[in-house]
Amino acid sequence: MKKYFILLFLAAMAFTGCSSDYTILDSVGNVTLTADKSNQIIGNAITFTVKDDKGTDVTQETIFYVDGVAIDGNTFTSETMGTFAVNADYSGVKSESLTVTFGDGSEINFVKRVLVEDYTGTWCGYCPRVAYAIEQLHLQTENFVPVAIHRPSSNVSSINYDPYNYDTSELENIIDIPGYPKGMLNRMTQWKFPEPNNVDKAVALTQGENPKLGLALTPVVSGGTINLSVNVNFSKDFTGLKLVVYVLENGLIYEQHNYTTYYGGVDVIEDYEHNHVLRAVLTPLLGEAISGTETVINNTFTKSFNVSVPENVINYSKLEFVAFVVDADGKALNVRKAAAGDVQEFEIQ
Repeated sequence: MKKYFILLFLAAMAFTGCSSDYTILDSVGNVTLTADKSNQIIGNAITFTVKDDKGTDVTQETIFYVDGVAIDGNTFTSETMGTFAVNADYSGVKSESLTVTFGDGSEINFVKRVLVEDYTGTWCGYCPRVAYAIEQLHLQTENFVPVAIHRPSSNVSSINYDPYNYDTSELENIIDIPGYPKGMLNRMTQWKFPEPNNVDKAVALTQGENPKLGLALTPVVSGGTINLSVNVNFSKDFTGLKLVVYVLENGLIYEQHNYTTYYGGVDVIEDYEHNHVLRAVLTPLLGEAISGTETVINNTFTKSFNVSVPENVINYSKLEFVAFVVDADGKALNVRKAAAGDVQEFEIQ
């Protein structure tokens, strides 16, 4: 009888053991290691992420190694300049190595854009020539910012009347180039005539020596108020810089005289769409000085604006904002545009 009960007990144990649940872990074939930055300024952090071959983030279960030494967590900071090899190990599966570099900031380059200021007028029959050149420039590069400065009269009785006229005579007196149209590159260089045949002159200004400063804008338009933050970051020391900030409007419909062969050679072009039209300047037209204590390597200068939407604006949803930095000679060094709601970061190359 005792043997019988022992056999029943063993059978019950065997049944219970066989009915237990087991979790079978999926095998991982490989993992991918990435860094949020490949170049960083000393004293600042680089963050690493690891995903398995199914795209699942396994960062928290991963051990990271920098130059073969395990680190705590998934961020790394160096106080010395240099290049470091980074590896990751997730449950025995090792990543490919990547390298990150820490420097003093002087090696940082920014996307370089050219500012194109088109002095124009709805009454001006030759002005579509520059507008057409800007369209051709758009086919060659995205690294430019156009601004349409309508001139020269708000007097409805004038033959030069323009409903979008904005007085920039202070700047035009310095440029000292009479008549319209005139296309100005980076404020102080005249776009060679005929502009549509010299698009390469504008493209060339997006190349070559890096400006060593970049801009990032964060504009918000709400309830008739503009809140705009303009940030400028420097990767070398500067002196004598100024900031200029424009408010533009797109989608303005008004007739355009046209004496050119462009746009079908039609005069007048009815219901012409005028874009990038200058509506207000939030700084002095020639720029607001930036303190030399701000324009130093690794520093970010911030200028904030809280202003009412200009009364001449027709459609708040069509607003556009442009900020650029000029040197002591008034030349634009770099420029950036943004629409309401954009939250920009610096464009580091």
